[in-house]
Amino acid sequence: MCAKTIATEDITYDKLLQGNKDWVKDMLDADITFFDKLSAGQTPPILWIGCSDSRVPANQITNTLPGDVFVHRNIANVVVHTDMNMLSVLDYSVNVLKVKHVIVCGHYGCGGVKAALGNKQVGVIDNWLRNIRDVYRIHDRELDALKDPEQKFDRLVELNAIEGAANIMNTSIIQNAWASGQEVSVHGWVYSLKTGIIKDLKVSCNCIDDVAPMFKVG
Repeated sequence: MCAKTIATEDITYDKLLQGNKDWVKDMLDADITFFDKLSAGQTPPILWIGCSDSRVPANQITNTLPGDVFVHRNIANVVVHTDMNMLSVLDYSVNVLKVKHVIVCGHYGCGGVKAALGNKQVGVIDNWLRNIRDVYRIHDRELDALKDPEQKFDRLVELNAIEGAANIMNTSIIQNAWASGQEVSVHGWVYSLKTGIIKDLKVSCNCIDDVAPMFKVG
């Protein structure tokens, strides 16, 4: 049985360290060789590109263990071709780790997406949220037709993940992998904080055929 989780209001620096010791004990009780195997190397089949929101931890919500998911997170799971951090993670995941799936996962109730829907200045992050406003601009006709603010909010969350997945497909990293015969699929998902359920947005792609002609690289 896992050690008792620390209540949020009781989290302290010292309790984090004790929590680590309790977790190590639990893992060794379940498998005495767990850390020997983990330290030998990683071969995760999944790259997860998600939001930095503390309520959306990739391993927990997919019921996976350390070593199963390679993770990149940023505010509002934004994927843009100018982000060298994200591209470096993608390149390493695809060309070195040989992941089988790249998942862009947003979540309903995302504060970054909500801020992008407004016009209030927040700070430096305004420049980052501009990328989400570009998603709105691309899909403004659909979004403006939604009169319910919550429906519009939820739909922009979905469209942001869909555009992110498309931007992954458009990279030379993914397209070169496909050209070389490597098996890697790209997916768009959204997680619900209210239910804990992940929604598949049905935009999966595993070959160059679904990439728009203007984005295909030779």
